[in-house]
Amino acid sequence: MDGRSARKRQAIMDAARELFLANGYQGTSMDEIAALAEVSKQTVYKNFADKRQLFAEIVLRAASRADEFVRALPQVLADAPDLEAGLRTLARRYLAAVMQPELLQLRRLVISEAGRFPDLARDYYELVPDHVMTTLAVQFGELSEKGLLEADDAVAVAGHYAFLVLGLPLDRAMFLGAEHGLTPGAMNKHADAAVGVFLAAYRPL
Repeated sequence: MDGRSARKRQAIMDAARELFLANGYQGTSMDEIAALAEVSKQTVYKNFADKRQLFAEIVLRAASRADEFVRALPQVLADAPDLEAGLRTLARRYLAAVMQPELLQLRRLVISEAGRFPDLARDYYELVPDHVMTTLAVQFGELSEKGLLEADDAVAVAGHYAFLVLGLPLDRAMFLGAEHGLTPGAMNKHADAAVGVFLAAYRPL
């Protein structure tokens, strides 16, 4: 694909993402995508067979960004001066990553279209929440082997950590959208408190 074609394809994806997030899948047409991308409708169909394919590519490309967080996760814990500091830093980054406005919009959109696109919803779940949880479980299992955590069931422990960190803020944001009212400071305070509860349950006596 030459540079001009690549730029057009990217413009189409940028336009489609903006419209899907603003108006939903059903509320977005290929004509509107072409107009916003400043390309012909023929060019849109040259790059994407239909709206379904375009929607799927946008969702899965966004999902791949979770890899950045997953790759950094082990190093966050390794670089910390102690376990509590590492878990706090991780919790703050985890919450901040999940609470990004565009990511929240995308999550809401995928959930709303799960009945129409069950396979896509499953793929998104496996690439994002489940991928992060699996990585957390591996890390907590290793911490347990070192005697730093009591985590006989590392998968369950990872779930408890994730819910303590994300549960209430994510629920609030999913229902209230941009009006969730959680400042970065409030989210950091919540993350630190979540780690305190987590360690009260799982730090060896």
